[in-house]
Parts: sequence; structure tokens; C-alpha cells
Amino acid sequence: MKTRLLIAVAAVGAATCAFGTSPTTLKLQRGGTTVPVTTPLGGAPYASLELDPAMSAGDADSGDVGDIGSRPVVNRGLPHGHAGGNSMGTARRAKSSPELLGGFDGLNFHDQRYANGGNQFSIEPPDQGLCAGNGFVVESVNDVLAIYSSNGGKLVGPVDLNTFYHYPAAINRSTGAYGPEITDPSCYYDAGVQRWFHVVLTIDRVGTTSSFSGNNHLDIAVSQSADPTGAWNIYRLPVQNNGTQGTPDHGCAGGFCLGDYPHIGVDANAIFLTTNEYALFADGFYGAQIYVIAKRALVAGDAANVAMFNAGDPAIPAPAFTVWPAVSSGGQYATGLGGTEYLLSSDAVFYDSGTSNTLWLWSVTHTQAIDSAPSAVTLNVAPLTVKPYAVPSSLARQKPGSTPLRDCFALTGCAPTYLGYPNFVYPAPRDLAVNDSRMQQVSYANGKLWGTLDTDVLLGDGSHGSGISYFVINPDSGGIFANGTLALPDANLTYGAAAVTQSGRGVIAFTVVGPNDYPSAGYASLDAKAGAGDVHIAAAGAGPWDGFTGIPYLGDNRPRWGDYGAAAADGNRIWLASEYIAQTCSLAQYLSPPLFQCGGTRGALGNWATRVSMIGL
Repeated sequence: MKTRLLIAVAAVGAATCAFGTSPTTLKLQRGGTTVPVTTPLGGAPYASLELDPAMSAGDADSGDVGDIGSRPVVNRGLPHGHAGGNSMGTARRAKSSPELLGGFDGLNFHDQRYANGGNQFSIEPPDQGLCAGNGFVVESVNDVLAIYSSNGGKLVGPVDLNTFYHYPAAINRSTGAYGPEITDPSCYYDAGVQRWFHVVLTIDRVGTTSSFSGNNHLDIAVSQSADPTGAWNIYRLPVQNNGTQGTPDHGCAGGFCLGDYPHIGVDANAIFLTTNEYALFADGFYGAQIYVIAKRALVAGDAANVAMFNAGDPAIPAPAFTVWPAVSSGGQYATGLGGTEYLLSSDAVFYDSGTSNTLWLWSVTHTQAIDSAPSAVTLNVAPLTVKPYAVPSSLARQKPGSTPLRDCFALTGCAPTYLGYPNFVYPAPRDLAVNDSRMQQVSYANGKLWGTLDTDVLLGDGSHGSGISYFVINPDSGGIFANGTLALPDANLTYGAAAVTQSGRGVIAFTVVGPNDYPSAGYASLDAKAGAGDVHIAAAGAGPWDGFTGIPYLGDNRPRWGDYGAAAADGNRIWLASEYIAQTCSLAQYLSPPLFQCGGTRGALGNWATRVSMIGL
């Protein structure tokens, strides 16, 4: 796409500029209650309808919408250039991990596919939602949820999210009826009010058919106590933004907008949800949306005021893509200007070069007005100059190993006999995709703003790979405490997510993958003075990624790996959740009963898993 010209923003006070337009105000009503209850694993090992036909086309992150006609794709990206030339970071591999206090395998592809008696689709990539507090860990990966004690014991789960949000099953394999499509889970435990918040994007169907109606909404579950295994209240916020159901009309092509990629932030007064707005039934990006929701009302189970900012408004001189709101560490909030929430976004994807040295610092101020005068809430934004970062330019190589799905496609007669698809020969091992340079998880702790994003780096052999740019920012002045690149000479680091304790000690979680590494769960310390530390392996991968995306006939042209990771501060501990590969099996084991499941460790079309780790600081 053509280079976008950015308008300079004048520095006012804390290097921000407020806009005169008032937010759209809405009222959010409670829609019911739910209690997380384990749904049984089961169903046939493979079905003729493994993939949701309304979701299984196009390339989300490259901007390629594929051969989908009027069907949408979620987790979309933007067309962008790719850039190289960034020097390699200076990280080393740590020889030991004394901070690693424990860990356990979380949800995996097998849980996703066979939850609710098998009335689920095969889904790749997994979107990671993790939150922790009050002695509990909640993990949510589309489209399942589990609740653990702090020692890793599973208390509830897997729970399919259609059941959790009181919808029919994703696919009823007895009747063929479809339920709503749920994606992009996020979760947060607010220590200040001792409540859990869980958010998903839900896309409605036309009746029980596979077709989407166009209506889509953010479903928000709020626990009624500090115990996530108890009852939750449910709210539904429409985000099609076409003038229906109280939404403004943003003129999205095809008549319906899509509230993609929702994420949670929080200050003392409000919960903040942000989305990337696309046309649902056509091409077109319309800018990020910022929803400010009265927290006290949500905690009480009452109707809640909402102030909605369209950050794609031409009056706003910042390119608004993945504007990620900050979560608070241990109930710490910015209280200036009548209550303030900070957000960060990046802009390299808007340039033909795929490079940038600018971050955008957003703030929502006067948030204490959300309960009585939501129109008084104010949006501000300003550019920050940082070290250059770039859209990663290549796929990640991975260590050779057993890949039975790939082998079945390559073996004459195997895929047609067992999977119903033609043979297709791939090189082994297959490469997998890294993230683009969108902002990832943002935290507010110890008066500072902490964030990460993926960036292109040069590896030790001169090839391009992925590393993680990190930022520690003074949000009041715009000053930079720490800014650098975390990278290894022989492996990619991708989907970084940073969490920080109240005292300002942080950890970045990520996946490590390269020619000598199966996809592994890694982490590094993050400090406002010293920057990022050595790379630790919390759990080494057991084999290569072996999933269905990137295979012709299965709809997605890109071999997907994740959409985001997650980390959560809990006192002086930080919980991490990263995608990795926890199993390996041969083609013979893959084709042995129960078919395709390798002893209950994977499904026919995928083998992703997650590792939940506890770091003591």
C-alpha cells in the first residue's frame, strides 16, 4: 500500500493532544449469568466438516483475503512492506532458570477439537488469554477455557466457550446446526475490585446455517466474586457499527463492520476494550475502536455506561491499528487528570518500507466521569521516538522431526483415504509464521508503561528472523527508560507478552523456534534500567509444529502460529502462557486407534499446545 503521511501532533503537557470530538455514548445491559462447567471430551476422531466454512479462507496477517467471496476472515492484518537490516540483539541463552518456580501444560488442540462431546471445529492458530490472581489461574484459548489452582491442579475444564456464553454448540454434529462463531479471548483479574473479566468476539449466524448474519458483538463475562469457578454476569456489546442496535454508522463496505482482535485494559474507573475495525463482508480497514466501560457498574451487575472513541476518525492524526490498552499491576492506577488509562500502538505496517521509529502513546483521561457523564471522557494521542523496528520479513524455520499430518499429505493415497484431500508434498520441516509488528500486551506498573512487539532482525548466519522490541516508557513525559531488541543468533523469538510486578520487575514470555529448536516456551527478564535479560527456556518443545494452516484445500495460505501470547502479574510472581509443541508421534501412531490422536495428545489437523509457567521475582 502507499505510504501514509502522518500529521505531527503538538506536544501539550505530557506530549499529548486532546481532540474536540465527543465519544459516542451507549448503555450496556446485563444479559444473564453463567457458571463454568467442564464439558466432556468426545466425538468421532475426524469429520467431513473439520473447519468452519465461514472462517477457513484467506490470510489474516498478510492482508490476503483469499478466495472467500462474501465470507470474512478474522484477526486480519494490513498490507505492508517487509524490512531488513536491523542488527541482531545481544541476548544469550541462560544455562539455568532459577526464577522458574513451576509450570504445567495448559490447553491444547485436542482439548479444543474434542470439548463439548466433539461439537467443535479444528482451529488454528490459538489465541491465548491468561489471567491470574487470588490463588487461581484462568487460561482461555479459542475456543475453550480452563481454571487451575496456583499449583497447576485443574479445577474446571475444558469448557467450550459457546457453552460458557450460553450459545448452542459451534457445530452440532448430530443435526448439522451451527452456533455463533467465538474467537479472540482475553482475560484479566482486577485485584482492585477482586473480579475476573473475560472477553470474546462473537459473530452471529443466519439462523443455524454456516452463513454469518453480519451482527457481531463483544461478549463480556464478569465474575460475581473473586472465585472464577463461581457465577459470572454476561454483557453483550454490539460492534457491527452500522447504525443498528444503538451503534454508530462507520460506513463499512458491505454494510457491517467487524470488531476484530479485542483486548482488555483497566484503570481505577473503567474497563477498556479495543478492536481493529474491518469490513466484515468486504475489504477495508477503518481504524481501531476504543470502548470505555464503567467498571463499578459491571462489578455490581448493573447497566453500565460506555464511551466509544472511533480512533479511525480522520480528525485523529495517528494511524490507529492494534491500540493495546494497559492492564494494571496489583491495583496500581494512574490517577491524574481525573483518572487516566494509557494505550500503545505501532505504525510500521502503514509504510511501504515496513519500518518505523515511532510508537503512539494514547491516553483516555477524566475516566472518573464514566459513571455520571460519559461524554466528558477525553481521548489524547502523541508520537514517541524509539529505536527502529520492522515488520518481520520471513517465516521461522524449525528443527526437523516427525510431522505425521505433513507426511500423510505427502504419502500417496494417505490423505485421500484418511482425510479426504488430495496429496500435496511439502518440504520437511515446514516453516511457520511469526507475528507482524503490531503492539502486544501493555502493562502499567511502578508509574511506567511497558510493552513489546515483534521486529525483523538479522540472525547470526545473515538470514532474517524475528526478535522482540521492548519499551519501558514514562507516560507523563514521554521519556524512554528502556528500549532495545531481544534476539538470539540462531532462533526466532515471537509473540512476546510482558507482565510487570508492582515494584517494576518484569518478564517477557514468547515462543522460541529455529533450526535447532522445536517451538518452545521461553522467557526473559525485563528491567527499566538494564532492559531485557538472557533467554530462558521454560519448556522445550518435543517436536515440530504440524498444523493444517498453509496447506492448500484447507483455506489459509499462511502456516499460522499464534495471534498473541499472554502474561499476568500476581503479587511477586508472574504467570506466563506461550504456545509450544508438547508432543511428537510417528505417522504409524497417528494412523493407529484412536485415529489421528496419538494417545490423546493432538487431533487430525493440529498439534499446538500451551505451557503455563510461574516465575518468581
